[in-house]
Amino acid sequence: MMGEHHVTVLVPTSIKNAYAFFTHFHDFPKYMHSVREVTYYDTQRSHWVVQVAGKQEWDAVNENWIPERQVGWRSIKGLQNRGTIKFTPLGTEQTLVDVFINHDPPMGIVGRMAEWLGINSYFQTVLEKEIQNFARMVEEAPQGTSDPMSSHYLFHQESAFTRGETTERQRAAMKDDPKMSPVHLREREKRVASEREEEKREHEVRQARAQRKRQQMQEAVRAQDEALQRQKVSDVQEKHAKEEREERQKGITHELDPVHDTIGGRNASMERTAFGDQDARHERFPQHDAGPMTARSLKPRKEETSEPVADEKAESQWKNLIRGRSLDDETR
Repeated sequence: MMGEHHVTVLVPTSIKNAYAFFTHFHDFPKYMHSVREVTYYDTQRSHWVVQVAGKQEWDAVNENWIPERQVGWRSIKGLQNRGTIKFTPLGTEQTLVDVFINHDPPMGIVGRMAEWLGINSYFQTVLEKEIQNFARMVEEAPQGTSDPMSSHYLFHQESAFTRGETTERQRAAMKDDPKMSPVHLREREKRVASEREEEKREHEVRQARAQRKRQQMQEAVRAQDEALQRQKVSDVQEKHAKEEREERQKGITHELDPVHDTIGGRNASMERTAFGDQDARHERFPQHDAGPMTARSLKPRKEETSEPVADEKAESQWKNLIRGRSLDDETR
């Protein structure tokens, strides 16, 4: 009975980088817990040691590799298994990684169904955790790099290397790796510390910027609420004023004009208006267009002769009014 496993993870990097990171098989023990060794015979063949339900070993050969799309392997000795890793781009800086692994039960397990089912379930759990470790390693690598040695997540507390659980052959291979020399590792520690400090500062700057933005948003919301409240009060006042105007206009047959229907306005003396002198409907000064100093009386005075004296001018009607003589007296 063959075990079949599938795990999917989203990594925050381009498909080119995700592909390059995963093909560094020999770096697996630096960030994975169960992988104790991945060493190469040549560019196509490798030796694996994994601690799952005991120590499992096999020799594998690469197969079905498609650049920046897929990698695969199958065992040719030891534990029978084969695997395929597929990479699917989701935008320029996100890649979906699908891991498919099929394997036969270890020798001696065949026939012990319950035990094998337990191991199969445990292997699925381990595989999910290791693929999450891969995603974390990619996430903590500097932007644009494809070298696992640049990631801050290498040699974490649970990795096989940090726990001293790698095989002798794996340690020998790492010792021969120039990037694993003591000098290079010390330089890496300094660089990682510096990068972490820079990331911390950038994070603080982003936090401060976000805080300022939140404050600005809060102030804008508060100002908007105040403006709405003022508008609400103004609407209520306007409503009350309108109701008062409507109350005053009850019983008035014509619609009042805001300019002309006021004290001294054009219609101030009209009938049924609230203000004004109704007598003023009659024209007060019939000859208002005539010059007040040259206007003649409409009718001679009783004591005057019917014939006017030459060059004699009549008294101005304006002066007559001032003296108390009415227009009716003038026109009789």
